[in-house]
Amino acid sequence: MNARTEPSEAEPSATARPPLVRELLLVVGLFLVYKLGRQLVTGHTTEAYRNAGRVWDWERTLHLPGEGSVQSLLLHGDTLAHLANTYYATVHFPATVAFLVWLYLKRPAHYVWARRVLAALTGAALVLHLLFPLAPPRMLAAAGLVDTAKVYGPSVYGPPQTDTLSNQFAAMPSLHFAWALMVAIGLIVATRSRWRRLWLLHPLVTLVVIVGTANHYWMDAIVATALLGIALAVIRPQTSSGGTPIPLRSPKRTATTAGRAQEKLAPAESEENILVGAGR
Repeated sequence: MNARTEPSEAEPSATARPPLVRELLLVVGLFLVYKLGRQLVTGHTTEAYRNAGRVWDWERTLHLPGEGSVQSLLLHGDTLAHLANTYYATVHFPATVAFLVWLYLKRPAHYVWARRVLAALTGAALVLHLLFPLAPPRMLAAAGLVDTAKVYGPSVYGPPQTDTLSNQFAAMPSLHFAWALMVAIGLIVATRSRWRRLWLLHPLVTLVVIVGTANHYWMDAIVATALLGIALAVIRPQTSSGGTPIPLRSPKRTATTAGRAQEKLAPAESEENILVGAGR
């Protein structure tokens, strides 16, 4: 085969998809383990409030902007607060599921990588929830913030004393932000559109929402970003055979590199043809 027609790198889309049933069972199983694990720290109310005071003091020591400055933007009218609460309640999980489904169908190699990163990230978050229970700023009197979900609706939480479906004392890290950031990074890596960086609007809007609705502190997002960075550094996307890692960059850049490689091969081929002609 002519050297110029050889692909410079294996296409990520050529990777075989993992068995669908196995993936569904794995993802559902991981989700159930996480939900059950969060319930283990439900009763640590006193420690959660104590840690909330510590986080609030740390943020003031670090001169981070007050969460109230973001919330004040949402409290100019009922509509903004309601939209923020709706975004918090409805976008987080469906967006992540849609992201994984799209990768599974269109970018199987990137799907395996993203699923591993999300699993590692969520597992690390669960450990931190167990070690550092944290009441959200809406429950902290010193913060002076409004529980926008309770006042303007809709709310995904009931009274903390009777809420058996969720653990409201697991604010750090914010998986709302961590998952949103991973969705954006995954789509930027796996697509080639010139507009792909606009996906970063998803974690940006999520950050404004989680802080403005008083469900999370700035520190929750900072810790989430650090955990995701560690997961991305350790877990690299692999080819179907487990060989060379797929580079974390757009396929468009790969094509450009391939074009440069072709230009370098062309002179060598021409020289070979001249030598063959001389032999005749």
